[in-house]
Amino acid sequence: MADLLLGLQWGDEGKGKIVDVLTSNYDIIARFQGGPNAGHTLEFDGIKHVLRTIPSGIFHANSINIIGNGVVIDPVVFQKEIEGLEKFNIDIKSKLIISRKAHLILPTHRLLDAASETAKGKAKIGSTLKGIGPTYMDKTGRNGLRVGDIELTDFKERYRTLADKHETMIKFYDVNIQYNLAELEKEFFDAIEDLKKLDFIDSEEYLYNAQKAGKTILCEGAQGSLLDVDFGTYPFVTSSNTTAAGACTGLGIAPNQIKEVYGIFKAYTTRVGSGPFPTEDFGEAGDVMAKVGNEFGSVTGRKRRCGWLDLVALKYAVRINGVTQLMMMKGDVLSGFKTLKVCTAYKYKGQSIDHLPYNIEPENVEPLYTEFKGWNADLTGMTSYDQLPKELVDYIAFIEKEVEVPIKIVSVGPDRKQTIMK
Repeated sequence: MADLLLGLQWGDEGKGKIVDVLTSNYDIIARFQGGPNAGHTLEFDGIKHVLRTIPSGIFHANSINIIGNGVVIDPVVFQKEIEGLEKFNIDIKSKLIISRKAHLILPTHRLLDAASETAKGKAKIGSTLKGIGPTYMDKTGRNGLRVGDIELTDFKERYRTLADKHETMIKFYDVNIQYNLAELEKEFFDAIEDLKKLDFIDSEEYLYNAQKAGKTILCEGAQGSLLDVDFGTYPFVTSSNTTAAGACTGLGIAPNQIKEVYGIFKAYTTRVGSGPFPTEDFGEAGDVMAKVGNEFGSVTGRKRRCGWLDLVALKYAVRINGVTQLMMMKGDVLSGFKTLKVCTAYKYKGQSIDHLPYNIEPENVEPLYTEFKGWNADLTGMTSYDQLPKELVDYIAFIEKEVEVPIKIVSVGPDRKQTIMK
């Protein structure tokens, strides 16, 4: 059996910390989708570290970390990530393995991303420009290069064919993008040589045997459910399946082998980049959340848009993922607000609805709020549930009643120790 951990909002929910908290219970941590646009921040022993492609179990002595076939890997970013881990004296070779079926991000994928986004002008979707979208397009268009191709004798010829095709496409966009491909390619092929030092596996076979041997597996998702290419706020989404179904296709684990589904959400809501966000707060409350919550992207540094908790969207994410346990992050950020608001329904085309409609652009949707009394207590030093202020306990109970799933963990700060089990 495998358990699954994923974000229920627009990403940035704090998944890295929770994987880090849970990892000691698992033999294998497996990343199943996404690319280096997703940063998982871990804080422990006074150290703050951001992982982008490598699963968050890498800091635990006994866990094996797998990069699954649903992930797209930029060898250059990956090489830098490994270098960043050198100071921790981790035996990377024995702890990190990669699926041969994972797709590679080429330098020209990044250039294509920039050309495409520039050409869109004001209609930009807010891409992180890491080449992820174009790589997934090549995957579904059956042109992509995969990690297993590195082992083939004609890898360089395959690379050249695809890179040449990309250059033709870049010209088609007719935007002025300056680049030195020879330089980018040298960096890329150096990084490929480093990648070869790791073990490549057929992840579906590896995980099947691990399950048979009784090993415990935690599947780690990146980004959030509302960014899913099928179920998110399309077209302002990522290019992969960030929902529970993505763990099956991104690792080769059968659906009936998924046991617990841990869903992570913030006590409020944030979003990076463009796209609809019904509960966004443009006033003082949104600014306070951003400042106190340090709401800046761990990879991109972009300021996150902030707003109140949206229970309509949260219920939707809980249902499509089959969430069995919830984990609420950043409760400490809401300390000090006299009144808290929670969106419990939308006004949609003149009617009150409590489900997520096809289109949640502001002209169609107006959030309807329930108000709660806030609390003014420093939660960051609290270690047990009975220490939490009554107002926060009421807030948690209300959320549980609405979404019909228990909240098992309440996070009261970024460090792995600042985690209250309920």
